[in-house]
Amino acid sequence: MDREAIRAAYHALIDTHPEIEVKGKDMLYTSVNGHMFSIVNKTDGEVGLRLSKEDREAFIAEHDTALHESYGAVMREYVRIPHRLLEDPESLAPYLAASYDYVKTLEPK
Repeated sequence: MDREAIRAAYHALIDTHPEIEVKGKDMLYTSVNGHMFSIVNKTDGEVGLRLSKEDREAFIAEHDTALHESYGAVMREYVRIPHRLLEDPESLAPYLAASYDYVKTLEPK
């Protein structure tokens, strides 16, 4: 997927949950209570989603992916969304909801 297709797919995913707003101009992300829970890496276009430990482990195993990396650093609570899955926002919507719900349990910043 090229950068514009990734950005469009990310917006389509976020649109599955009207209460969530995309932020950022070059580096797209979502956040609640000061905690980011999804991100599009500006340099390589990879999408990361923050999940609880249990959801993260299940997602990695089920979708044959890994932890998300951004600017050479591993983001320990984020999974990398495979492009094949990003192209199907309806199948990703429950994971986005789980991510949103998880981050809402964290102490606000």
